[in-house]
Amino acid sequence: MAKGANAIEISKGVKVLKLSYQGFIIHPTLLWDQDMAVLIDTGFPGQMEELREAMAQVGVSLDQLSAVILTHQDVDHIGCLPELIQTCGQHIRVYAHALEQPYIQGELPLLKDAHLENPPKGRVDVTLSDGEELPFCGGIQIIHTPGHTPGHLSLYLTQSKILIAGDSLYSVEGHIAGIHEPSVLDLAEAQESLQKYLDLDIETVVCYHGGISRGAVLDQLHQVLS
Repeated sequence: MAKGANAIEISKGVKVLKLSYQGFIIHPTLLWDQDMAVLIDTGFPGQMEELREAMAQVGVSLDQLSAVILTHQDVDHIGCLPELIQTCGQHIRVYAHALEQPYIQGELPLLKDAHLENPPKGRVDVTLSDGEELPFCGGIQIIHTPGHTPGHLSLYLTQSKILIAGDSLYSVEGHIAGIHEPSVLDLAEAQESLQKYLDLDIETVVCYHGGISRGAVLDQLHQVLS
């Protein structure tokens, strides 16, 4: 297995990938059932082999991948998108919020990584909006949670009651720590976005930075919001 690649099962057909990059640990999520596999976020540039191996550990090959959902445009989330598109071709569809699309496609410089000479970029096939539900892997509810970036998305997996929080929250040692303020573009908007979570029946939260949080999740969210 590639150095730093790992996977943790949190529900049937839901595994959180754990990838290491220059001291950072990030957590893309892989969903799959008998019909398809869905990858949520793609890691840093240069992590394609780690991503492939973490998926293989789960028993899911790139050939099974039908959809890539991007929570937002930051480089650690879209890093392997060009290689995924090159490898998988037209049999994957890429999903993101419309506000993120021009950045992901390279039509505008990335909001936080404009200094990069050759940022990762790739097509977005389908744009998503707040309240939409994708019929993949038991149902994925789309939640527009701007603040970290204008088109940041969170995903609620209705079947397993899992919230994929992207970068709207971060966690430390299994506990939700709050909003990572230094990386947020609009803090007031980011705080307002978290209110949307309170209406959901959440048993597990997956933060891209920090990983899995369980146990009295709504209490943890109320503490963050208080």
